[in-house]
Amino acid sequence: MRPEQRIRERAKQRSDLLRFTRAARTDRGFGWLDERGKVVQDKPEELWITCRMTHIAALGVLANEQPEDGGPDYRELRTLVDHGVRTLSSVFEDQEYGGWWAAVDAAGPVNTAKQAYGHAFVVLAASSALLAGADGARALLKRALQVSESRFWDEEQGLSVEEWDRDWLTLETYRGVNANMHTVEAYLAAGDATGDGIWHERAGRIAARVLSWAESNDWRIPEHFDEAWHPMLEHHRNIPADPFRPYGATVGHGLEWARLFLSVDATLGDNAPPGLMAGARTLYGRAVTDGWNADGELGFVYTTDWDGRPVVRERMHWVAAEAIAAAHALAIATGEQRYADDAESWWRFVDEFLVDAEFGSWHHELDSRNVPAASVWPGKPDTYHAYQAALWPDVPLAPSFATALARGVDLSVDRTPAVATDDEELS
Repeated sequence: MRPEQRIRERAKQRSDLLRFTRAARTDRGFGWLDERGKVVQDKPEELWITCRMTHIAALGVLANEQPEDGGPDYRELRTLVDHGVRTLSSVFEDQEYGGWWAAVDAAGPVNTAKQAYGHAFVVLAASSALLAGADGARALLKRALQVSESRFWDEEQGLSVEEWDRDWLTLETYRGVNANMHTVEAYLAAGDATGDGIWHERAGRIAARVLSWAESNDWRIPEHFDEAWHPMLEHHRNIPADPFRPYGATVGHGLEWARLFLSVDATLGDNAPPGLMAGARTLYGRAVTDGWNADGELGFVYTTDWDGRPVVRERMHWVAAEAIAAAHALAIATGEQRYADDAESWWRFVDEFLVDAEFGSWHHELDSRNVPAASVWPGKPDTYHAYQAALWPDVPLAPSFATALARGVDLSVDRTPAVATDDEELS
């Protein structure tokens, strides 16, 4: 597909994904969507979904997206951002003890845990909403950063701890890389939005630790740790398809960390931890080698064991989205054609198997034969990974999405090298 055609296709994709973002709105935030884009009524509103949808709506505002095929216009998107900030500042926020509940329903909180994963997304959503001009976003971001710093940031380790109980008395002994990954994303965004470089510095410290762990484990990132940050490589062997803490190496996280390493490197410049560029290349290469076509079928498997053998063979939409993002980021950072060609291959897979031409958005899960499935991720819960994949080729490595859009980045310019224009089948 020619670059100008792909730019148009990405804009169309983003408009459709914003239509799904709008459909997720509920009285209490944003709900879990089914395959047809309808809110699943018996599921509570999740903090991470409400934050992600607020963030995506804010990006839509900042990009001044033009509605296609029934997508929301600028004014509708503004109301969605305001709604997200308002619900994050009321029904989700614990007014007594501080912080944010993990899930709520009509009766109130249904999961009162204070999770680093969800709190990272509060920081991200508030940062994007601030730049989109939402009322209350600045105060929300200030509170979110205060909680992140005082409750989750471990200054000695240079990492985020995982989960507290409601009143901040009991800290879970488990430590996880997933929450730290999204903390890096959130801290980069917050540093850009506030101008406070401490958040960039902390993102760099987390990235340096993960780089070290990856390098010492044949570039398959350990995901799970005990309270002393010793890797627990056999954690969840008996429940390998856990949606947040799966066993083994998570292919998509290797890809996601690769592009985050590049963003940290671009943000910090001469002050960046050494080795991030080389680490991004190697992480990406390991994830593609282990994950793509690993079982003889197209697509990326969800997880592998520590020798690179597939464990969970389902294909998650977010893994393909992060493959696209990482390939584009490497193409921008290196100028190398092979990464741009990879991105086009991943896009062809998405177009053929993941984009739902009938009901919209992307199928969130496929089975090992690339048929829509729901064993790990039923429905189409959110638009975060897919929308960002459709934005990545048009923005620089740094600053983060919202800041780049607020500064007027031109979305008609593809920053990756020219890709092959033939329409050969996936291989």
